Amino acid sequence: MKFPMMITAVTALALGHTAQAAEPLKVGISGEPYPPFTYKAASGDWTGFEVELAHAFCDAMGRECDIVPTGWSGIIPSLNAGRIDMIMNSMSITEQRQQVIDFTRPYYFTPGAYVAAINATLDIPEGLDGLTMGVQGATTNATYARRELRDSGVDIRLYNQAEQVNNDLLSGRLDVILADEIAMLQFLDRDEAEGFEIKATAPRHEAYGAGIGIGLRQADDELGEALNTAIATVIEEGTCASLSERYLGTDVCVYD
Repeated sequence: MKFPMMITAVTALALGHTAQAAEPLKVGISGEPYPPFTYKAASGDWTGFEVELAHAFCDAMGRECDIVPTGWSGIIPSLNAGRIDMIMNSMSITEQRQQVIDFTRPYYFTPGAYVAAINATLDIPEGLDGLTMGVQGATTNATYARRELRDSGVDIRLYNQAEQVNNDLLSGRLDVILADEIAMLQFLDRDEAEGFEIKATAPRHEAYGAGIGIGLRQADDELGEALNTAIATVIEEGTCASLSERYLGTDVCVYD
């Protein structure tokens, strides 16, 4: 009489594990819009290059994923606390971050870009002396500025959100900003930004790491392997390039 009960219990346990395995992956993105990578559509749903790419990666793994907006400054603690399963928000693979989280292989790379008024004459970095520059904090651009631009005489101001940096440049409170080149190309397409241009791009530097990867909890090897396979598949089949061309106007995907 005990065997049927044992079988039922084992079956229930197995079903429980199956249901748990089928739960959607929680993909953490910054709660502050970062177009064209992550932003809200007119419908109120999150979209953008990385949002659609995240869904493509999940599809390649046969999994569903839920987009979970999270404050940028707390996104790594949220990952390690289990509130999200992965970070997919233009996060560069750097040695500093690898001390607390793991990463997949890179899936895209773009350099930092200096943006200022068209009529401004800048000799980067010597020509920054006496100017005020805005950078979003907790980014690779902020790390680069802190390491390489402190002695240039520029007044570096850190901001919580990228849009705050953009707005202060437009209003004249900043002379120049340093931000992701692709994001800046989108910013310069705005009517209100017609008087500004990219003056230069930052050189390849250790602060920028190996490229943009998906952030994972350390030792989450199984998910990391599955994502690396999915990234390779999505890039090789052309989906990454197609999304990149649609949202960014160029192919920024990292190929092996």
